Amino acid sequence: MEIMGGDGSEDSPLHSEETDEQAESANTELPLPAAFLDFLKTNGIDPSIYSAATAKNIPRYVRLKPGAESEICEIENEIGFKLKPVPWLSGFFSIPQQAKIASSEAYREGKIYGMDAASGAAVLALDVSPGEHVLDLCAAPGAKLCMLAEILRRSGTLAGIDISKHRLAACRTMLQKYGLEDCCRLFVADGTSFCLLPQRKPVGLLGSNEQDITGKYLYSIQATVINGSNPANIQAISCGEFGSPQDESIDIYREWTSKRTWRERRDSRKGKSLNNSNKSLEHKEPELIFYGKCSGIVGLGRSVVFQTGDGIKALKKGYDKVLVDAECTHDGSIKHVCKFEQWGWDTLERRLLDAERITSITCLQLQLLNNGFRLLKTGGTLVYSTCSLTTAQNEGVVERFLAVTPNAELQQIEAAKDWPCRSGSIQYTLRFDPVTSKTSGLFIAKIAKLEP
Repeated sequence: MEIMGGDGSEDSPLHSEETDEQAESANTELPLPAAFLDFLKTNGIDPSIYSAATAKNIPRYVRLKPGAESEICEIENEIGFKLKPVPWLSGFFSIPQQAKIASSEAYREGKIYGMDAASGAAVLALDVSPGEHVLDLCAAPGAKLCMLAEILRRSGTLAGIDISKHRLAACRTMLQKYGLEDCCRLFVADGTSFCLLPQRKPVGLLGSNEQDITGKYLYSIQATVINGSNPANIQAISCGEFGSPQDESIDIYREWTSKRTWRERRDSRKGKSLNNSNKSLEHKEPELIFYGKCSGIVGLGRSVVFQTGDGIKALKKGYDKVLVDAECTHDGSIKHVCKFEQWGWDTLERRLLDAERITSITCLQLQLLNNGFRLLKTGGTLVYSTCSLTTAQNEGVVERFLAVTPNAELQQIEAAKDWPCRSGSIQYTLRFDPVTSKTSGLFIAKIAKLEP
């Protein structure tokens, strides 16, 4: 994740070869500033974690796209290094830090993508099954979103949320690059207040392989009755890059297209001008910037897609699984901390170590956890994770949440029996760290929603 909400261990489709080479900077001693050392001391974190010796022992990790197993030898020949299977995480491989993948055909063709093994563990902890409705509340930069889409295999639905439009657009590019976009819908929205429930198939309307009124096949939840009208009598319209109907007088979404009308281009320019004049402006309504043909959007009206759900409705119609990979100080990622040697250590102090910012981050994390749990249906499970090593942003947030949420229960992560991680300070929570796990640092807590 970058500054606005990832773990620094995931490659995005925007990374260049130069970014790959920058990973090698972890092999030098870091002149950690006094403010960061004070931060580590205050939070009981051993500064030796950030030594060159530790950094050298952490390989790079890549995930192989399912179906590309027969091409491993070809990929190895291209990048010049062996793909060493990660024994505790299927589909993941380690490669030396100096290996460059961004310039490879395998990377450009979507056969491999960079993703830290600990991040993959967070996705597996969610235990997603095909057909479920899944919410990724802090989706950018998109590697976890791609892995979730792979698991769903074009069944169920996957909603990706992020407050940053350009970062969410990068997620869209990544999904399309790897051919994983069909079941996804992406909303620019504040994760602390997002309130749209998954689209579930309505009884008595078009089925999964019936034709819509434009003659194209629909693949999921494909029609709805708007104001009592018969769907066959409603003219379907296409949606542009921003998801809004091209003609606002007609309220039906058909297959997504990247082409935009002059009206959408005009509205986009207006929106940029407004954002430039007021940087603190928040999205009052989620903005749909992409939806796949199996996402449950095609054939529905805007009033249905943007129908909000309260807590009572979410108990039965909420998401089966929710991932909250929350914004944090990123101190568990050596790769991320190394970047500040180039950006300037004063930037580290300003962005991550300011006392007010740290306080606001824990409040944000709790708000994200609360809202993700609110959108979860009864019987569903949520995974809360951060790439911080601090207690305040991990166990501290979880304990504050559990203290006021009687129908929330921490669960043991069954898949973790062979993982190279240690237990957190509260039962069933897990911690990856650069020394123990040879991965980026990551905290994971799995929480079930019980009957109220």
